Amino acid sequence: MKWSGKRVLVTGAGGFIGSHLTERLVALGAKTSAFVHYRGNGSWGWLDNSPLKKHLTILAGDVQDPGFVDEAVKNVDVVFHLAALIGIPYSYVAPESYVRTNIQGTLNVLQAARKWGVEKVIHTSTSEAYGTARFVPISEEHPLQAQSPYSATKIAADKIAESFFLSFNVPVVTVRPFNTFGPRQSARAVIPTIIGQCLVGRKLKLGNLHPTRDLNFVDNTVDGFIRAAEIPAAIGQTINLGTGREIKIGELAKMIGHLLGVKVQFESDRARLRPKLSEVERLLADNRKARKILKWTPEVTLEQGLIRTIDWIQKNQHLYPADLYAV
Repeated sequence: MKWSGKRVLVTGAGGFIGSHLTERLVALGAKTSAFVHYRGNGSWGWLDNSPLKKHLTILAGDVQDPGFVDEAVKNVDVVFHLAALIGIPYSYVAPESYVRTNIQGTLNVLQAARKWGVEKVIHTSTSEAYGTARFVPISEEHPLQAQSPYSATKIAADKIAESFFLSFNVPVVTVRPFNTFGPRQSARAVIPTIIGQCLVGRKLKLGNLHPTRDLNFVDNTVDGFIRAAEIPAAIGQTINLGTGREIKIGELAKMIGHLLGVKVQFESDRARLRPKLSEVERLLADNRKARKILKWTPEVTLEQGLIRTIDWIQKNQHLYPADLYAV
């Protein structure tokens, strides 16, 4: 695919991954529309301070509004659908919000894509859809397990996307990122939490230290999104974007401490623990499908990504207060 002049819409463009993807598309020459969640103060999320924002068409709205979504998708060639509520702890508190945004919002995007005949829809899933690994590495054939209201709504959205491909031939690709990290990630995520606490030299207040995660730097994830849009053979497929390497949360904290020259000490924080049956104990991606179909490989290692993330958080430390637990 030649991106120059291609008309592209990114939903969730003001978010962590969405803002990085939006900037990459602009750099590739795409005519990029950024669908951001409407805020009364006029904020565009992470795009507020983007050096490329003058090259964007900003659409401030809500994916729950089918009329707004319909107008946003009209006259677009490719849709990258990333808009979602993502916080797992908050999904225990407000599950209906997740249904409305993650399920109904996805349906609205797919209905509009079908109506206007878009060339391709890249739908965003999550490794949380797998739940605790029943076998490793986790391939795309692994059973789906809804261990939180968040994961339940993402599974439903994935299945709606699948149904629109099978029922209506809407050209959908579902990408399933494992644990993406990097600059701009929410303060509620584990890596910014660890870095923020290490920077002020305090004991690390964390939840369960034993679960493993497959951590993938944001540039790698964005590469996967771009490849998913470029490769015709990806249509109708669900494809993991993970590194194939796992690390325990406790070992991750020690690694970050080492990079910062801090000897970490742990303090258990019950507020950060998931309900027992909701905890996802192990995530480890089988990325052979991405390597085969997308010709994708994760170029940035965990260590390299952590160094870049630490550097960015150090420069933006005011955004990551160590005393705040962001649900």
